[in-house]
Amino acid sequence: MQGILDFGARADVGRMRDRLLAHFPALPAWYRPDPCSQLVLSLISSRTRDALSLLAHRKLLWHFAAWGRVAQAAPGEIEAVIADVRFADRKAVQLQAALAIIGRQHPDFRLDFLGTWPVARAMAWLEKLPGVGPKVAASTLNFSTLRASAFVVDSHVHRVLRRFGFVGPAAATRRAYDFVMAATAGWGADDLDGLHMLLKQLGQTACRALDPACAACPLAPDCRFHRRGGRPRPRRPARAKAVDQPRPRL
Repeated sequence: MQGILDFGARADVGRMRDRLLAHFPALPAWYRPDPCSQLVLSLISSRTRDALSLLAHRKLLWHFAAWGRVAQAAPGEIEAVIADVRFADRKAVQLQAALAIIGRQHPDFRLDFLGTWPVARAMAWLEKLPGVGPKVAASTLNFSTLRASAFVVDSHVHRVLRRFGFVGPAAATRRAYDFVMAATAGWGADDLDGLHMLLKQLGQTACRALDPACAACPLAPDCRFHRRGGRPRPRRPARAKAVDQPRPRL
């Protein structure tokens, strides 16, 4: 056994969850929207604070009234509505394209059929949509009324998993997702939702990106990041680009 919090064993994950539950005894209540609404919310929430994402989601409903109208709208009109979220221009294009594909296949925009499929098949179907990766796909399945057993790896959760050494420092979200899913085989949707919320709260409060507070972390004694000094690795400077080279959009 490599360590008491080795994600290779389900018992270790359980101990990690128990410690975090003792530290964060009250998990926030979570409203579960329909799958398509959750897909939209997850698509626009990347790198954006939850409050702004939720407000942008409400504005979309106020402005368009139905997802079918978003699918038919010009990306510029969508961008103007969700302007407060980061990368609104890119997200508007992806959102319109994803909803247009859904509308052609399912004009009622109901994605309940995904709940009758194995999780892996449902994830694969969702990830074919523009802008949808493992995080958005898992959020659509787990956070919605589908309540499917899929683990959501957002930026906070990903950072915690990397710092504890559960995945490598350059591991992609897909690898982190696969790793946790394998380690929690048999866990239900609510179990995975709860684990996500605990790790996210840890990432927001103690295991922060730039100023980690290891002294406030209940898991610090078993954390590789803490054992090596608890200092974020310096970012590599960006490479200089030729003046006439177009700069890619973030």
